[in-house]
Amino acid sequence: MITVLLADDQALLRAGFRALLNAEPDIKVVAEAADGLEAVRQVQLTHPDVVLMDIRMPGVDGLEATKRIAADPALAETRVVILTTFELDEYVFEALRGGASGFLVKDTEPVDLLRGIRAVAAGDALLSPSVTRRVIGEFASKQAQTRPVAPPALLDALTDREREVLVLVAEGLSNDEIAARLVISPATAKTHVSRTMIKLAARDRAQLVVIAYEAGLIRPGWLG
Repeated sequence: MITVLLADDQALLRAGFRALLNAEPDIKVVAEAADGLEAVRQVQLTHPDVVLMDIRMPGVDGLEATKRIAADPALAETRVVILTTFELDEYVFEALRGGASGFLVKDTEPVDLLRGIRAVAAGDALLSPSVTRRVIGEFASKQAQTRPVAPPALLDALTDREREVLVLVAEGLSNDEIAARLVISPATAKTHVSRTMIKLAARDRAQLVVIAYEAGLIRPGWLG
């Protein structure tokens, strides 16, 4: 059973999500929150697998709440998916940097929402290649002007193959797609991704995407 917490200040939206998710045999909504502070409290109480987090909420917003959840070792198994009105949201990149595992637009099709929740619960990042390119490509260059890039010493810990894998993850490729690109087995690709995450202290694949952009391994415009 995949447990979900809904964090949004619109009660009607939460009710719609709850009805949709609870109708699935493998998904259960265990808590709701109308602001970021309550979201953090409820996550600490219920330890859900996935949090659907709105960014714009009163008081503590979803961005800060995501950072607090990601920074808590006791909540390492909880994944946050940002709910946004627009794909090109100025806060999305910052949310990914803060520990979010991906994002969904609020008017996404129900089947895509369910697929996304299951994917994140299974450990995947919810970042389609096209959206990843637009969102991170749009804002990474702006953020890099005021934020330091990933320390070179951190990347020095990677093998040449792991650097290759990091770039492919940043392109939005799945393990199977990485395996096909590098002509290796999916199991080997998964191992390379896992080792890269460990060496870079990345929470999940979404964090690898951010690191790759900040380190200059991928630059806005390279991917089209």
